[in-house]
Amino acid sequence: QSNNRMKKTTIWLLVTAITISCIIVLLFSYKQNEINDSLAENNEEDSIFFQPSRLHYKFEIDSSKIVKKGQIKWNQNLSEILLDFNVTHKTLYTLSKRAKKIYDVRKLKAGARYSIIHEKDSLKTAQKFIFEPSPSEYVVYHLTDSIYAQLHKKPIEIKEKILVAEISSSLYNTILEQDISPLLVNKLVDVFAWQVDFFRIAKGDKVKVIFDQEMVNGKVIGIKNIKGAYFEHWGKPYYAIPYQTAEKVDFFDEKGNSLRKTFLKAPLNYMRISSRYSLKRFHPVQKKYKAHLGTDYAAPTGTPIRTVGDGKVLEAKYHRGNGNYVKIKHNSNYTTQYLHMSKIARGIKPGKTVKQGQTIGYVGKTGLANGPHLCFRFWKNGRQVNALKIDLPSSSGIESKHKNQFKIVRDSIQLALDQISFLKENKFLVHSSANCEEWGNP
Repeated sequence: QSNNRMKKTTIWLLVTAITISCIIVLLFSYKQNEINDSLAENNEEDSIFFQPSRLHYKFEIDSSKIVKKGQIKWNQNLSEILLDFNVTHKTLYTLSKRAKKIYDVRKLKAGARYSIIHEKDSLKTAQKFIFEPSPSEYVVYHLTDSIYAQLHKKPIEIKEKILVAEISSSLYNTILEQDISPLLVNKLVDVFAWQVDFFRIAKGDKVKVIFDQEMVNGKVIGIKNIKGAYFEHWGKPYYAIPYQTAEKVDFFDEKGNSLRKTFLKAPLNYMRISSRYSLKRFHPVQKKYKAHLGTDYAAPTGTPIRTVGDGKVLEAKYHRGNGNYVKIKHNSNYTTQYLHMSKIARGIKPGKTVKQGQTIGYVGKTGLANGPHLCFRFWKNGRQVNALKIDLPSSSGIESKHKNQFKIVRDSIQLALDQISFLKENKFLVHSSANCEEWGNP
């Protein structure tokens, strides 16, 4: 009797499980149909009759044509996209040859937008394929008669803006809070990389920036340049005055000294220092105390690692303890080393000359490491030193023959920055101006 009861219970459980599974399958099928219907509706919406205001292209299109819009998928090629639009392989081959110098159709970027202009008939023969490799340009591939490609530039609007802010957490968050492009953060890091320790931003640090913002169709696509900047870091003020040198626009302080040091302060952007230079540190892998003559920067695997200065590669190889690493000799006094890379950048090998800021590898955890990070080592006169405490030498400043001209530029920029006051009632202010006059040498 007990066995019969167990059998009935087992059968009941099996029936219940099968019933629940069927319900789940039916619900999933119903939901999938809803999704497919929704996608079909979206596709119908994408296949619209041409409206000039929707596309912002320069040329006119016959209103009898249909425009189909989409985005490039990962590893998708042009033939796959145009398969349903009556485009022959011969046409595609001819196009790939003729369009190579304009924009190679074999290098379509995933995520980029495109439009197909095709006939309204059943064949839906594509007339043009329009690809947008960047927010400021688009390429038109002509697929009928004369097969060719044209590169078009969208009109870029330049707007001068002013940011003044007191930093409460980080420069990145402060700028995002003002609804300003994070590209400004990168620009400021490049300008003040030798004066400001962006890993140790203090609460209450202040920043004022006059900059030009690039816009296309009302959307910010970039920061054109910084016209002047002021950064107060740990109570110490720094001015950045742009000035056209013989080679390019560079940044100087109010005395005409270059803001550019021989070395960057750090080989990574905005990542956490997980371990500092120490003569006695507990090694997380070897489980014993030993000297740690470097600075560890915790960062996600694959984060680009940049050389902190110009130099020549001494070593680029794998070591059981160091993992994949690169060692660079900058001059007779200074050498740096970058350890635990996931991989060394292409072309980086002994004897290779590298430029400051160049990517030499990517963060990883090869060798004796228990997590993704970069161990950065610094030698001065053949002795390993603490990279965070070394007094770095400056680059050359304004030449004496240009000092009078520099003072004119400096005075106008410094006056403009000094006239921007930090608000007591607000932590920040963003100002937009239609004045797009270039600041620099008159």
